[in-house]
Amino acid sequence: MSSNHKRLSMGGRIDREQPVEFTFDGRSLIGYRGDTLASALLANGVTLVGRSFKYHRPRGIFSAGPEEPNALVTLATAGKREPNLPATTLELADGIVAESQNRWPSLAFDVQSVSGLFAPFLSAGFYYKTFMGPTRRAWMFYEHFIRKAAGLGRAGSDPDPDRYDISQAFADVAIVGGGPAGLSAARAAAAAGARVALIEQDFLLGGQLLAEPSDSAAAAWLRQAEAELESSETVTLMKRTTAFGIYDGNVIGLVEQRDPTNPQLAGEARQTFTMLRARSIVFATGAIERPMVFSNNDRPGVMLASAARTYLNRFAVLPGKKIIVATTNDSAWRAVFDLADAGADVTVADLRAAPPAALAAEAARLGVVVRAGTHIVDLRGGHAVRRATLNGPDGQSEASCDLVCVSGGWSPTVHLTSHLGVKPQYHDDIGGFVPGAFPADRFGAGSMMGNYSTAGAIEDGHRAGTEAASFCGKSAPAPTPSKLDLGETATALLFEIPSVGRGKAFVDFQMDVTTGDVELAHREGYESVEHLKRYTTLGMGTDQGKTSNFAALASMATLRNATIPETGATTFRPPYTAVALGALAGRAIGHHFKPIRRTPMDGWHMANGAEMLEVGLWMRPYFYRQSGLDVNEAYVAEMRSVRQAAGLMDISTLGKIDVQGPDAAIFLDRIYANGFAKLPVGRARYGVMLRDDGIVFDDGTTTRLAENRFFMTTSTAKAADVLSRLEFLLDTAWPDLRVAVTSVSDEWAAMSVAGPKSRAILSAAFPALDVSDAALAHMGLLESEWQGRALRILRLSYSGERAYEIYVGATAGEQLWTHLLEAGRPFDLKPYGVEALGALRVEKGHVAGPEIDGRTTLDDLGLGRMAGKRTGFVGDVLRRRPAFQAPDRQRLVGLECIEEGKRLRGGAILFLPDEKPYGHGHGRVTSVTFSPERGHYVGLALLAGDVASEGSEVVAVYPMKAETVRARIVSPVFLDSQGERLHG
Repeated sequence: MSSNHKRLSMGGRIDREQPVEFTFDGRSLIGYRGDTLASALLANGVTLVGRSFKYHRPRGIFSAGPEEPNALVTLATAGKREPNLPATTLELADGIVAESQNRWPSLAFDVQSVSGLFAPFLSAGFYYKTFMGPTRRAWMFYEHFIRKAAGLGRAGSDPDPDRYDISQAFADVAIVGGGPAGLSAARAAAAAGARVALIEQDFLLGGQLLAEPSDSAAAAWLRQAEAELESSETVTLMKRTTAFGIYDGNVIGLVEQRDPTNPQLAGEARQTFTMLRARSIVFATGAIERPMVFSNNDRPGVMLASAARTYLNRFAVLPGKKIIVATTNDSAWRAVFDLADAGADVTVADLRAAPPAALAAEAARLGVVVRAGTHIVDLRGGHAVRRATLNGPDGQSEASCDLVCVSGGWSPTVHLTSHLGVKPQYHDDIGGFVPGAFPADRFGAGSMMGNYSTAGAIEDGHRAGTEAASFCGKSAPAPTPSKLDLGETATALLFEIPSVGRGKAFVDFQMDVTTGDVELAHREGYESVEHLKRYTTLGMGTDQGKTSNFAALASMATLRNATIPETGATTFRPPYTAVALGALAGRAIGHHFKPIRRTPMDGWHMANGAEMLEVGLWMRPYFYRQSGLDVNEAYVAEMRSVRQAAGLMDISTLGKIDVQGPDAAIFLDRIYANGFAKLPVGRARYGVMLRDDGIVFDDGTTTRLAENRFFMTTSTAKAADVLSRLEFLLDTAWPDLRVAVTSVSDEWAAMSVAGPKSRAILSAAFPALDVSDAALAHMGLLESEWQGRALRILRLSYSGERAYEIYVGATAGEQLWTHLLEAGRPFDLKPYGVEALGALRVEKGHVAGPEIDGRTTLDDLGLGRMAGKRTGFVGDVLRRRPAFQAPDRQRLVGLECIEEGKRLRGGAILFLPDEKPYGHGHGRVTSVTFSPERGHYVGLALLAGDVASEGSEVVAVYPMKAETVRARIVSPVFLDSQGERLHG
């Protein structure tokens, strides 16, 4: 059969001069510019496009928009896989490679369709009942198989090659929906002088007008409206853009798709996530046609009547030759007439006893067979419908068909209006829910408000656009909208009576929820629509129940003998349609996820053999290749250099906070566990902060620069958290304190010179400064200038060696760094990295991040004496809780490896020698290093106090490498316990 054999030779809104090649399940096909993937598949006679979620039943194209529950495909091109995309919204472009989903080994023969034979055991809630036993841990066995069976499409595992962007936009009036109501609202708002953003998810404006013939009055009205809006300087047309959520402050979440047919946009962002802030919003989101419920109503070849009309008039595709149109209302008859006029053999099965006479007369003129008071009971056919069983006044009969169009009425699309709490209200006159009362800055128009005629929607849109502009203070007179009356008759809706034969009757096609599932939920007490949703998975697929919700709640209302308003509606939440995670992330991926921070000396490090390491947001030297071939060799060499001569370390990443004000000393006294009020000017003190619950928050050094000014340093990792905490306390707990805190982290470059020759190096580098012990004692401050820039030198150490921290303006950081290296050359001064820095502090027994991990107290870390009997500081009360004083609480200890040739590892679990290594043990190793001073591995650990006796042995078990190492408990200070090096 030739390609595009269902394509009409004339009509439609496709460009027959631009053929488009694409692939579906390995089969090469041809479509045209202006097609969707769904319309191109139908044109090529493809009826089977997917398999259902639970039973793997064959499914075809059901709709023509984002409400599509069946035709979900995976795009697999350019090294990526993007699953679960509705074929009905995919704009056809050259080279599209689409695959059907949820089938194996092929779409035509799916082994898992055998699950349909087990349907009696797979009813609603079966997983709750089946996978909970027979033993308590049975779920652990089932989980693997359930996860393999779950889902529809398979996402790719390779990095996404596409780019995404995030943008901000602003408008006076945002109009969601580009149908007749939305277009009319945009024209009115723009004429009133408002800045207008018109948002339309389709790549063409028009909404349901696109289902009208291309040579009709509707098409002419649409061309005029679009031309007028395109020429307006105050209107932004946002086509291919979905409004997926409405948020506080009239923020609309939008995702715009790049035009896939424009090769000039190659390399641009494929999707852009836009946060649009509008002063007022007009909702013109239209309505979704409802399916009908009967046995096997999910077969390929069952389609919404409005979708059939769209494929016919917009895409010039006649989806069937022998068509049955089943309806409960007038709107489907327009599809009947257009299909018949295109040459199809059409039979109407209208559930109403007497359809309007005017419709019946037109049907007779076109040769359409009308069967009043008739409904479909069952369908037959495998990969396409073949026959229908009809039940009418004269009993049941059979009819052959290749397409069944259904129309059970319309449901206004109220999803977006519900996102900020506007409750849907049921209107008997239209048999559906419309939005409740809007706030003053939001308006509704068109079929979303139950106004289903085109003429009424245009007038409604004009009113809403005018009122929205007026709310924004724009009140220039808007001309009367141009009329367009398509002659739609009254809805005359009759509620459908479900007609069920021997097969399954589905209310939710994607999730395979049947009328039987709804009945079971009712029998088992899940009568609330929210309980029904969760028990049956109704509306929990990618379509969010757009075509299924109303049928399900109407069925439940009947079962409860209640009205539909009494039964209620489910709560709609963002997103309205699926949103790619890449679009939400934008460019914030990889190294762009958070900004990379570099120290003033970063260029020097890179040029001089530093292996850089990402530490939080900072890039820091891990080790220097001149020290060794790998990190294990290099850090030990760098440690020896510091212990025997001197080392230079870049510490610019430390948090630096300026604290000043008349009450600065009082403030510091409250946030630190140890006192600072009596700290002399020109002196520094090591301090520890606690959280409110008594757990250690951070440590650092604070120096008193003047009576009312302090210079605080924090750990690299907690710099932002500490500043935020200080600001929070000043704003909430102590707003009476006259204190200002300011981050000066980026203002200063900082470096540390440590080692026995450090003082000699400072004397050589700054010959005019007195750095003797008398002038610069331990924990002392020296302030001066270097080459016209402010200079601060603090004598303090975390390595156990004599050491100095040197601060200079950031712009002079690299210059001072190289100056120190040059001055220290005769003294063997060498740079060292963070691995050596961590190893030096472990040898000295100084706690850091691995020990201050949000679970330890001052007493746990052996720092309780710092607080002494002080009171009144943050965390003071709760740190005294009995549980924190329990004898078996884990405390800081030192460990040394006592097995030659073996090593300790951070994270190892500690057990007693005679215990079986199972469970959490008695503690854990927190930090480890090879100690050149000891000649073997040493580490810090947190170990239960009732077993942590110095000299006893423990076993360190590291399950990831199946390692077991014997270690001895020792003091956590492995080096210079008397501080002779520090003060020497």
